[in-house]
Amino acid sequence: MTLRILVTGGAGFIGSHYVRTLLGPEGPGDVALTVLDKLTYAGCPASLDEVRAHPGFAFVQGDVCDARLVDKLVGENDQVVHFAAESHVDRSIRGAAEFVRTNVLGTQTLLDAALRHRLGPFVHISTDEVYGSIDSGSWPEEHPLRPTSPYAASKASADLVALSYHRTHGLDVRVTRCSNNYGHHQFPEKLIPLFITRLLDGGTVPLYGDGRHVRDWLHIDDHVRAVELVRTGGRPGEVYNIGGGTELSNNELTGLLLAACGADWDRVVHVEDRKGHDRRYSVDCAKIRAELGYAPGKDFAEGLAETVEWYRTRRDWWEPLRSKAAL
Repeated sequence: MTLRILVTGGAGFIGSHYVRTLLGPEGPGDVALTVLDKLTYAGCPASLDEVRAHPGFAFVQGDVCDARLVDKLVGENDQVVHFAAESHVDRSIRGAAEFVRTNVLGTQTLLDAALRHRLGPFVHISTDEVYGSIDSGSWPEEHPLRPTSPYAASKASADLVALSYHRTHGLDVRVTRCSNNYGHHQFPEKLIPLFITRLLDGGTVPLYGDGRHVRDWLHIDDHVRAVELVRTGGRPGEVYNIGGGTELSNNELTGLLLAACGADWDRVVHVEDRKGHDRRYSVDCAKIRAELGYAPGKDFAEGLAETVEWYRTRRDWWEPLRSKAAL
């Protein structure tokens, strides 16, 4: 019997890789995926081209806040994997309304439909940014949520709403919180593809403040694998941190990207630090390791080299997208 999964935000960076993976040659083979995506500026239909002819693939352009459409699609599926979100911190600082609408109201709309149809599991994809900054050590899943940016606050709110549907209604909700993702098909306003595409074009790249902000980097192959572990083996009502195991300061990452693109530090422009810029993120992945056997498998140096080469050879994918964002 074919399992039917509704994938929201499936034309985005991580969602599209999830869809390509499940419908690809190494996927489970017994799933049909319906992608719901509004196709805002960061949504890219071309990211789904390689699975568009798959008999288990369907695409619906629509909004997760559209209650009637969401109810119809949830009723036609068995499970939900919820990637859809507004996700750019700088944009949320300039204007938070769309982040609250999509990330909070959209999640609640999906949860209401899942509850009506008694669907599950409902896998809610979140972020390590909900925890706020940490000077040393790593956050466990029980750490209090202290988001800084409007984006992070909207995701923290969505997390709490999702978990409340489990605690109040018994809905099978599972939450994942990942560190910074990187890899191919990422919209070119994010740090790694922004730097790569600008450097490949001979331009300059911006470095916030002193460049000592630290992030943990997670390849999308590892993230998608972890999401599948949670979907297939996670416990209802639980939160699972997903990390990549490679902590780098922005200075260190910039140096690696400059070297990979054959550029020097004179291509770096130091800019004023972002408002409320969290100093360091780090998630404790002991829970998903112990319960589900997760461990990051992609070596960062290899993954970064592959990513640079993908953008070097796939201008046809990213050049049309640059006009959609202030890059």
